[in-house]
Amino acid sequence: MTTVYDFNAKLADDEEISLKQYEGKVLLIVNTASKCGFTPQFEALQDLYETYKDKGLVILGFPCDQFKNQEYDDIKDTLTVCQTNYGVTFPMFQKVDVHGDDAHPLFRFLQEQKGGVLTNKIKWNFTKFLIDREGHVIDRYAPMTKPKSFEKDIVKTLENK
Repeated sequence: MTTVYDFNAKLADDEEISLKQYEGKVLLIVNTASKCGFTPQFEALQDLYETYKDKGLVILGFPCDQFKNQEYDDIKDTLTVCQTNYGVTFPMFQKVDVHGDDAHPLFRFLQEQKGGVLTNKIKWNFTKFLIDREGHVIDRYAPMTKPKSFEKDIVKTLENK
């Protein structure tokens, strides 16, 4: 069976890594954008990361520019916004497509595993996928769903060892 650990991705510094390095962790994978109305969610995501990283939570941010061009062309500008305005310290990756012919394989997999309302397609920035310690997608949260509203799901997933 395929899990998120079967995929590679490029970090913001262009280093390609295997997501297998996160094996045994609870992941929250988010397609992000730095110029979106939901961008302030970075603050809540960072709070969750700081609160639960020592218990095994890792948040992975994947910038995406497919929705009304709400991401910078240069990853350095993206990182500046995330770090300066929201204090982001969780891993950020290179910009990816989340749907269409050039969709990153990880996001194709995530959408196949957990569909959305009416369609599996990611419809906007800040769609969030919760992954258990075995690399399985266990839940999907809509862009407007605030990270704190599903904190109990994260805690429950962290407690399932």
